[in-house]
Amino acid sequence: MTRKVVIIGAGAAGASAAARARRLDPEAEVTLIDKGPLISHAPCGIPYYIGGVVKDAGELAVYSPEEFARERRINVRVNAEAIDVDSSNRIVLVKEGNSVVKYEWDVLILATGAKPIVPSIEGNDLRGVLTLRLPHEAGRLREEALRADKVAVIGGGYIGLELAEALRALGKRVMLFEMMPHVLPSTLDEDLAKLIHDELIKNNVELHLSEKVVGFRGVNGEVKSVITDKGEYNVDKVFMGVGVRPDVDLALKAGVKLGETGAVYVNEYMETSVPGIYAAGDVAETWSMVTGRRMYVALAPPANKMGQVAGANAVKGRFLKFPGVLGTAITKVFNLYVARTGLTERQAREWGFKPYSATVKVKTTAHYYPGGGVATIRLTADEDTGRVIGAQVIGNDRLIAGYIDTAAALIGKGATVDDFFFADLSYSPPTAPVWHGLIVAARVLSRGKY
Repeated sequence: MTRKVVIIGAGAAGASAAARARRLDPEAEVTLIDKGPLISHAPCGIPYYIGGVVKDAGELAVYSPEEFARERRINVRVNAEAIDVDSSNRIVLVKEGNSVVKYEWDVLILATGAKPIVPSIEGNDLRGVLTLRLPHEAGRLREEALRADKVAVIGGGYIGLELAEALRALGKRVMLFEMMPHVLPSTLDEDLAKLIHDELIKNNVELHLSEKVVGFRGVNGEVKSVITDKGEYNVDKVFMGVGVRPDVDLALKAGVKLGETGAVYVNEYMETSVPGIYAAGDVAETWSMVTGRRMYVALAPPANKMGQVAGANAVKGRFLKFPGVLGTAITKVFNLYVARTGLTERQAREWGFKPYSATVKVKTTAHYYPGGGVATIRLTADEDTGRVIGAQVIGNDRLIAGYIDTAAALIGKGATVDDFFFADLSYSPPTAPVWHGLIVAARVLSRGKY
């Protein structure tokens, strides 16, 4: 009998799950449903469209719905909102235009993603208080930004910093508000974050740290000022970048269990608590490869892989396992690339490790080779085991991405300080000194052993 696979949400996880299910079961009836007009979209590209780096917002989608349907033989339903799930009878109700359509399923994959966090504060519903979620909204957001002179960005995480750079590229006056003492509070240790503060200030971003936004004031329904616990500031627009939360509304209707993070609880096969229902991507909870503890990470690379696992297991049973995440991430802040994987020293201490770190500053080329850049590298290890449990890298060279990816690969395999030191990394004057920066950091971390 033909297996009916229905996937709700056509972002990274959903599109990946649909493609994998089709590849492993050519006879399955695969339906991919999304309430927006795009599929396989990249919300992380929105700041770059706002700032003018990306010229066409349509480029933020990998496939058009028509291409995906034709090339993968998948029933793609866009502008179609799933409004209810009957888990007992295995039916999804979907609003398409003025009609509600029933889709039967043998297997359901929830890939509904995440929603922007909008703090419950006075004035958050004023016109001009803007959030980023889906690429088809990018055109409107750029138009809003172009009409402004002074813009507030709320939140010093990845999106907030990328927005600050995008808005400065448009010539806007930018104020960045972060309630914690430093930007990227879950990404970097505080002393390293100072490098980012200096870069923001150098590029004329007005930085407000340890300052909590408590409300917005408007005139005729339009935002005109930001109110914090330290003062009030006139603005033309506000961009919210305080993070995201899992979009679990449909999951709750399906009766699946939520985990301790508030995301959908899944096992290593992406199975939820309800038989026949899987979850993947930003709606789903995952776990740390370092601590083994449950965590929530809303990043595209793990979302794609979770989608692969869910799609495979939807048609093949327990065919693939998801190993967890390290939270590996990188962003660009003006002329700096900022990357991390595993745990910061502060996080490691909070999780009960006995962390110790080494921080080095190295060139990304041989000392005699022209050009190149400088990288600041911090490796953090555990006293009891000698295992490296985290890395942070900041520098002005794109090679920073290679540094953090190498560190992530090693940490994910449980590498020790010795393993880092003896890693057989490449050398060429244009690409690295003979002593690669990661090996230099491991050498310092060895406390005189090497």
